Amino acid sequence: MRALPLTDPGTPDTRSRLRFILWLARQQWRTLAVGTVFGVTWMLAQALIPWSIGHGIDGIVDGDLDSTYRWAFVVAGFGIVQALAGMMRHRAAVANWLYSAFRVIQLVSRHVARTGPAVPRTMPTGEVVAATSSDSMHIGHALEVTPRFAGAIVSYAVVAVIVLNTSVTLGLMVLIGVPLLVLGLGPLVRPLQQRQHDQREALGNLTALGADTVAGLRVLRGIGGEKVFVRRYTERSEAVRRTGVKVAGTEALLDAILVLLPGIFLVLLTWVGARLVLAGSVQPGALVSLYGYAFFLILPVRTAGEMAFALTRAMVAVRRVLRVLGVPRDVRDDAAVAADQGEQDGKADRTADDVSTSVDATLVDPDSGLHVRPGKLTMLVADDPAFTATLADRLGRLTGHSGVVFGGVVLDEMPLREVRRRIVVSDPEPTLFTGTLRGGLDPHGHHDDAELVAAMRTASAGDVLETLRDGLDSLVEERGRSLSGGQRQRVSLARVLVGDPEVLVLVEPTSAVDAHTEAAIAGRLRSARFGRTTVVATASPLMLSQADTVVWFDGGQVSAVGTHDELLAAVPAYRRTVTREEAPA
Repeated sequence: MRALPLTDPGTPDTRSRLRFILWLARQQWRTLAVGTVFGVTWMLAQALIPWSIGHGIDGIVDGDLDSTYRWAFVVAGFGIVQALAGMMRHRAAVANWLYSAFRVIQLVSRHVARTGPAVPRTMPTGEVVAATSSDSMHIGHALEVTPRFAGAIVSYAVVAVIVLNTSVTLGLMVLIGVPLLVLGLGPLVRPLQQRQHDQREALGNLTALGADTVAGLRVLRGIGGEKVFVRRYTERSEAVRRTGVKVAGTEALLDAILVLLPGIFLVLLTWVGARLVLAGSVQPGALVSLYGYAFFLILPVRTAGEMAFALTRAMVAVRRVLRVLGVPRDVRDDAAVAADQGEQDGKADRTADDVSTSVDATLVDPDSGLHVRPGKLTMLVADDPAFTATLADRLGRLTGHSGVVFGGVVLDEMPLREVRRRIVVSDPEPTLFTGTLRGGLDPHGHHDDAELVAAMRTASAGDVLETLRDGLDSLVEERGRSLSGGQRQRVSLARVLVGDPEVLVLVEPTSAVDAHTEAAIAGRLRSARFGRTTVVATASPLMLSQADTVVWFDGGQVSAVGTHDELLAAVPAYRRTVTREEAPA
């Protein structure tokens, strides 16, 4: 058994739905092979029991009790084999289900994490949730059924050979009748697939509505929008119910046909077999075996129907998964890919070494003319905060094309992992994840409690520690909902301070705190980051007064550089922005 989650889910084949499923199968071919061996053994043991019983009955008819006893032991042996093989088959089936489902979940989760905002910007959150919670299980079910389907095919072939040797007429009935039963399910598969697709779409829309509502629950309550939401949720719930009823109706009809068609087949097979016994061309034991075969054949046929169900649902599920995996990343890591393929002769490695050995690791943005000196606290101000936020993304290579130069090396040419290790950008509203406060501040466990507490103190988040009953071991709810907006912002600031990156870029890190706390953060940040490059996008005078250098942008270009006091005196537009003065008429 493998440990879950998998260490590396691999790189999937996303060229088509069938290729994706085949790729999944190749990744766990060992468990599929084990499941197939036990699945075939399990069904063959069941298929050979009627054959053994028929020979035992023939021994009774012929008065050969020794033969009857021998065949009775054979029947018991097949029963034991069936029980043991069934137990192992079920174990392998569960493993196949879980391995494939978890692999899909990890693939989707990894892709969403790597693409950043690209996925939620392209499709509703509910669709991504459905891909991991529901679709992954349907895909896993298809791989779980596959070994049993292989056993159904083999057992059908063996029974067909036995019956054909018993009677050509009965053999042909089996060889022709069972495939016709399976083919008779075909006309129902396509409408079932379409209805299941409609149900998945309706369920995804409902989940997306619920997720969006939970995220904005406070706003909804503030504006009295609960009734509007309830009405919309009710309407979409009704749509999901209607699509579910349609799917259930189709599945019920198919289940009924799975009972009716084999039943008709059993009647015909039994009638023909009885006439052959009366004619003397078939032994009585063989007729009893035929009854057993007739009942047994229901299992392979139903397994084939289940395989059709599972594969249909899996194809629908893979469609959604591929939609998520097909969302391109905003930031490509061409340097790392080229290095892995050996196409740049170690260029990516040299770029990382170049910056490491560079004495003047200046951060330069050619588009705006910004030069950030290493080891200094630099603050960026513009009349439009969106510009400095976008500039911060470029400095951290969070956009498709950065163009920023770090220590003489263009960030776009550096491996993305190296950029993320050395330059950290913190948004004004970063996300806190479910778990302990300690785990949120230090996910990899590289720092001791003293360092974590020091970072919390620097971010003026000491009151958060004091209010939490278990301190660093206290549980933080999803998105930090148990904390206020200011507390979440300060905990997030402490999180990036714990990592102590070579270059730290902060975007409005004090927008949700009061003036007293903001002043404390500004002074402590300067001391904590002394000698390290720190860039802050802010228009707060309390923060700006602590800066080594303040850069004023006008029209997307550097317009003035100096201290906060110098720019207040020399640049009227800067003074109006940071002091909120009215522009002269």
